Amino acid sequence: MEDLIHEQREVGPLANFCYLIGDPATRKAAVVDPSFDARPLQGFAAENGLTVEIILVTHHHPDHIADVERLADETAARVFAHRLSNVRKDVALEDGDFVQLGEIRIKALHTPGHSPDSTCYLARNRIWTGDTLFIGECGRVDLPGGSAAQLWESFFTRIVHLPDELVVFPGHNYGATSSDTLGNQKRRNHTLQPRTKEEFVAFMAAP
Repeated sequence: MEDLIHEQREVGPLANFCYLIGDPATRKAAVVDPSFDARPLQGFAAENGLTVEIILVTHHHPDHIADVERLADETAARVFAHRLSNVRKDVALEDGDFVQLGEIRIKALHTPGHSPDSTCYLARNRIWTGDTLFIGECGRVDLPGGSAAQLWESFFTRIVHLPDELVVFPGHNYGATSSDTLGNQKRRNHTLQPRTKEEFVAFMAAP
């Protein structure tokens, strides 16, 4: 039996990705970042006998939460987001907290930089990175609450130390592929190449 049901859909005008994570044993499901229209994932859940019980928010930017309220209203799913997020949430997460989805434990990893509340989610051999890390690139740091120094901390004290075999699923379809191993990204993503914090801040500020 597969260890995890997983569906990736591109939605909306900004090439957002939203995701469904399902537990094969209990048929419970979570939706990550219900962006402009999560109804295709609801349809996938219905077709596969899954019940959406959890909504995971990677960060509060409107293009990632546009369909949260509708989805929560229709499914009665609980909304999980970092404590610093201003999204309406049922459960406020801290770094290192676990979300239980049936028999699947999903770990919340606080990775500020793109936004103060940016959070990645890890389960089994996958990591959903929102706008913290894209395939071949990273999220911008020039929006309100963004910080290149914080993103350096998130990258070089946290993400680069995670296992190479993790598969990265980003918040936007901005790369050459829709996912990749973290090991490949450590080698090929120019934003993850070794730099001091000062070098990284200057790098992110360059045109």
